[in-house]
Amino acid sequence: MSIEIANESGVAVPEETIVSVARFALDKMSVNPMAELSILLVDLDVMADLHERWMDLPGPTDVMSFPMDEYDSARRPDAVGAGPELLGDIVLCPAFARDQARKAGHGLLEELHLLTVHGVLHLLGYDHAEPQEEREMFALQNRILADYRAAKEEAERLAAQRSADSKVLGAAGLEEPEQPGGQPGAS
Repeated sequence: MSIEIANESGVAVPEETIVSVARFALDKMSVNPMAELSILLVDLDVMADLHERWMDLPGPTDVMSFPMDEYDSARRPDAVGAGPELLGDIVLCPAFARDQARKAGHGLLEELHLLTVHGVLHLLGYDHAEPQEEREMFALQNRILADYRAAKEEAERLAAQRSADSKVLGAAGLEEPEQPGGQPGAS
């Protein structure tokens, strides 16, 4: 899966975590592993311009999604002729998201993760114009984010456990056995 990210917002953001949550959401939604996605972080002026030009609404917003093509979820990744699926672009505005994060009582990064998943779902055809659509989309968005947080916490727990095990083995003068491929460490 190819995910390109460009930060033109002037706000320092750990881009790798935004890519990580986007990849996680795409995997959860069984998107073709050859899919391509672009994420752009912009400042308030650029977002206001895009919002007015494409949505005919004044002022900036938090996230906009620009689908490249209709996503074909019925097409199998291993189907003959299945090539890269150009999903489209997600545009995020960290300065706008910062205020939303404060109002919601969480950090900017958590808000950017939420907006990234929201943008991915829009690219996949989900919308929230009608009450039923909103319930479905937001429930799915919340489920993906909860699963992402749980997976991240588990990975951090395992890494801490491996680190602690290495310290104990090192203090005892024991070396970790080499794993296939010549790499020390256990799974």
